[in-house]
Amino acid sequence: MSPTTQALLFALLGAVLGGGVVLAWRVSESQTHPKAGPPGPLPPGVAAVLSVLRSSALVVDASDEVLKASAPAIAMGLVRERRIAVRELEDLVQQVRRDGQIRETEVVMRRAPGVPPRYVTARVAPLSSTLVLALVEDRTRERRVESIRRDFVANVSHELKTPIGAIRLLSDAVIDAADDPEAVQRFAGRMHTESERLSRLVQQIIELSRLQGDDPLDEPVAVEVDTIISRAIDENLTDANAKSITLVHNGEHDLTLLGNREQVAVAIGNLVANAVAYSPEGSTVVVSAKPGDTTVDLSVTDQGIGIPATEIDRIFERFYRVDPARHRSTGGTGLGLSIVKHVAASHGGDVRVWSVEGQGSTFTLTLPRKSPTSNFETRAVEAHS
Repeated sequence: MSPTTQALLFALLGAVLGGGVVLAWRVSESQTHPKAGPPGPLPPGVAAVLSVLRSSALVVDASDEVLKASAPAIAMGLVRERRIAVRELEDLVQQVRRDGQIRETEVVMRRAPGVPPRYVTARVAPLSSTLVLALVEDRTRERRVESIRRDFVANVSHELKTPIGAIRLLSDAVIDAADDPEAVQRFAGRMHTESERLSRLVQQIIELSRLQGDDPLDEPVAVEVDTIISRAIDENLTDANAKSITLVHNGEHDLTLLGNREQVAVAIGNLVANAVAYSPEGSTVVVSAKPGDTTVDLSVTDQGIGIPATEIDRIFERFYRVDPARHRSTGGTGLGLSIVKHVAASHGGDVRVWSVEGQGSTFTLTLPRKSPTSNFETRAVEAHS
């Protein structure tokens, strides 16, 4: 072997030995003083599972960096720049990493001013020695529904108590005034008024409960608009005549819409009843129909007290009244407009209102009109399925 070859071999051997020493030193250093490196790979199958989860899911490594987040988690705002954006959730992940215990808690996510908070349930569990999995479910809608249900029960109890209590007091008054025919007649008239109010309230509660339990219409029928409007006017004619209010049927005639005949009749009847109740004596209430390309607009216009702009967004809430002091004199239950809203929703339609205080209001119920193969029927069947 030549001297040159020997020199090259010795040089190569020295390089290999030197590299080995350096590598061993670096391994020793990394074990003694570990440093955060790039995110490591997820366990096999985890990414595939997260991609099909409907709930929000996060996988967090030892440095609290989010290795993987499902699309719902990103949409919910749980992740920001590969870090957990919710402090309570981040604390829960760190606790699980320390002791390896599965934890579950409710978290309130505060949002922008004026935006309601989001209520979520978080379940956090260790995925490996360094990885932690967090599953988050949005419970905001359930909270809202539960709150509405509680309010509904409380409001129903309160509303039923009022006429029932009045009837009881009036019956006692009738007994005490047995020898006074005029007093008996006066108290009996008031009892009749309160019993009618109670009957109307119970009927509207039943109607509203039925509407809320109904599925979207999957077999709408042809409904003659003229017949519905005439029925609503006839039902409210006595109350209108008592206040010298003129009921006018206006707009186009011979229109047909698709839907549930009874529900539409109840909705228009409630709109006309409200217009009569809140209009001054000698005024006019106009009920009209106007066709669109695929819809029919049914409008009820009055010359009543109007609705303050700050109240318009709330008038379709159950039991909500713009002027609570007037509901006793008008006999209102606060459920009529809520029923109208549910009828519109079950038909795939809409209801809107224009109003100016002191000038009057116009409520417009928009419902579908077309052949039985219209888009409405398709939407209703899809919603039902």
